[in-house]
Amino acid sequence: MVDVASLDEDLPPEARGWLDEVPAEDRRLFGLLDSVQDRLHDLTDPSVFPEIAYGRPAAAFTGREWRALGLWVQFRMLTWRVSPWRGSPLSAHLKQLAATVGRRRLAWPARELALLWRVAATPLVDGTTHEKMFAIPLTATRRLPTGEQAPYVAEMRRAAELLAASPGWAADSLTRRRLDDLLAVHIPEPPAVAAARLLRAADAFAVTMAEEYGERLGAPAIMPLLRHCATATTARPGDRWLATAADLLTRDAPALVRDVLTALARHRESAVDRSTPVYLHHDTAVLLRGLIWTCELIEAGWVVPVLGDVAVATGTGIGGSGPNSRSELLANAAVAVLAGHGGMAAVAQLARVRARVRRRSLLATVARALAAVGAREGLSPDQLLERTVPSFGLGPGGVRREPAGDHMIELALDEPGPALRFLDADGKVLRNAPKALRENHGDLLADLKTALKELRGTLATERARIEDALVLGREWTWAEAREHYLDHPVTSHLARRLIWQVDGRGAGLPEPRDGGWELVAADGARLRPADGATARLWHPLTATDEEVRAWRDHLMETAWRQPFKQAFREVYPLTPAERESGTFSRRFAGHVLRYGQAKALLDGRGWTGVSLGHWDAAGGSGRCEAVLRRGSLLAELPMWIPEEAWDDADHDRPAQVCVIGEVRFYRRRGEGWLERPLERVPELMFSETMRDIDLAVGVSSIGTDPAWTGPHREYWRESGFGELTESATTRRDALARLLPRLKIADRVELDGRFLRVRGELRTYKIHIGSAGVLMEPDDAHLRVVEVPAPAASVFLPFEEDGLLAAILSKAYLLADDIAITDESLTHQIWS
Repeated sequence: MVDVASLDEDLPPEARGWLDEVPAEDRRLFGLLDSVQDRLHDLTDPSVFPEIAYGRPAAAFTGREWRALGLWVQFRMLTWRVSPWRGSPLSAHLKQLAATVGRRRLAWPARELALLWRVAATPLVDGTTHEKMFAIPLTATRRLPTGEQAPYVAEMRRAAELLAASPGWAADSLTRRRLDDLLAVHIPEPPAVAAARLLRAADAFAVTMAEEYGERLGAPAIMPLLRHCATATTARPGDRWLATAADLLTRDAPALVRDVLTALARHRESAVDRSTPVYLHHDTAVLLRGLIWTCELIEAGWVVPVLGDVAVATGTGIGGSGPNSRSELLANAAVAVLAGHGGMAAVAQLARVRARVRRRSLLATVARALAAVGAREGLSPDQLLERTVPSFGLGPGGVRREPAGDHMIELALDEPGPALRFLDADGKVLRNAPKALRENHGDLLADLKTALKELRGTLATERARIEDALVLGREWTWAEAREHYLDHPVTSHLARRLIWQVDGRGAGLPEPRDGGWELVAADGARLRPADGATARLWHPLTATDEEVRAWRDHLMETAWRQPFKQAFREVYPLTPAERESGTFSRRFAGHVLRYGQAKALLDGRGWTGVSLGHWDAAGGSGRCEAVLRRGSLLAELPMWIPEEAWDDADHDRPAQVCVIGEVRFYRRRGEGWLERPLERVPELMFSETMRDIDLAVGVSSIGTDPAWTGPHREYWRESGFGELTESATTRRDALARLLPRLKIADRVELDGRFLRVRGELRTYKIHIGSAGVLMEPDDAHLRVVEVPAPAASVFLPFEEDGLLAAILSKAYLLADDIAITDESLTHQIWS
């Protein structure tokens, strides 16, 4: 039998006399509880413990019995020790019992509530405390009218100090927030101090908020809203939460919300030690989520663009890229508010998010948001996106002109990309912005620089979106194609350089004429489509060999550079071996790739699941399945770390090399996926999937690395100088058209899978697939790591992986080998 004396002996000396303040009847109940406390260790449900002690169901307990249980739990928690008491099952059960009593609406007499606070605010034996110590007195005090809370302020302040000083305390503690709320009512603080107390400097952005906005955030008119925002702990705001926020939203609050969220969009992660970059602490993120939710109640023009900036900044990964998000919690909140806002302006911001982020769960949220907005507007997600591309104020010819005193600033869609131009009073283009313009029109210059940055991002987004339309075989009416592509001041910069096809027959490059558009074929034939004609982007898979050759010749003759490969696009029909295999393709199986480059390329083209590393071989991190989803079809590409790569692996970083396997296709069937025979995969889906993989091989194969010294040397030799893939064959076709135009045309010729270059000292063979170099007559390998740009400007009809430019650069270098001064090269050439 454990009696009250044992509790008295366990208490700190200063607390032992407090038991005398407990009424005799309650002390008797203490004895019952102490007598069976060892039973707590054996209970999976501690809620039955008081029933065991009192001998009857909890439903029959009197208020006094519940209060006695609460007092006993409070005293017993004060007897915690560092070990073995703390963290034991008994400790966990006491915490649950404290929460159980705290949830009951009990009429605590003032003397008992004062005793609860005194016990709770006493440090444990090791000098620390725990937030559960305050569960009972805090909930009881919060239920009191404000005027009846004053007697407990001193103990509440002591409790807050103990929590702040205790190691391991969670910064997002609801207990401390509630304590701070109560204290703020009774102890007025300077605004900056009140804001700093709530923000707690949990991360760099919290520090920024306290330093730059502390006076405004802590103002009496704003602080209640800020404290309410700190309660945004659920995934979505409820009607009650929003109603409270609406009541607290004072006149000055919207401007402050705008400024804080604008600063958040600019905030980036920082390293708190040598290896761990930190973006936001969870507590800060919760408060910011509340501010984002508050935007649902604000009607102002800044809301949508600022939320778009926040969604992009928080939705992208550390460093601004990768498959993760800086804060998916905040990105989801911003996307949800944008979806609720609706309208084309919100769609434009959702399109930015979809183009920039790679986090699959967040992309799914964006897709649902676009679908919801589209349903309200009666448009598909694709139709929404093409209707909301910003114009940036560009006029005819893709130029926006802004006067700046005696000068003019132009934002222009130039080649190779958008740029700012500065003109003097006579219209002469200046090299840089003059001093007078910078000093007198700094705000305008800053705005145009921001627009330039956004324009570049929009062009990249539009390029990817239009290429997706080509890949998916999307169709429009000709009137829609004109309105949203050929006549749009931004998108037209890309769309006018592509080949369009109408009604499945006439194909041509668009050319303006008589207020409309005509399609001009490679042979000069003209077609003026009707508004209702079905338009799509021409794909070489649907054309004859003669048509493809004609378009490639035409682009070369007219020096027409396309925004991505179209006329020179590789196509991949089924091979006899693939028809025989039935359900899988081994066309690229066995290739050894540099993992980082392969992952970046596949991630950028919409593949997911690319994740390999050495940190958990037993758990399967040595293998993954890269997946590409297009509509109801799915392509799967297995990737794994080769056995040789594990021997010298750095277990703290991702894989360095990987091997790819056979490709399989699946079709959605109900909730699952059913393997699809290759002959039943749409030709366009199959061809474009194989093209993605071929590009990954062409860019990241170790065979393209002239400095490769690792394992797989045999593969490196075979792939670096072996048979050409389809992408390399297309590169060879482009070279055949380019060579006669080069200044070194008399020194170069195509020889099978090589570009043969005759120098003064030796003759070289540049492999068209890898850009690797062999030297005649013995095919000795020439290691050329860094190559200067070609001596003369060379028109390229396309450029995606950089290999075509690399081949031409090496050709120019080696054709004049007698002028080479790099000792690492001359040593190899002369040896």
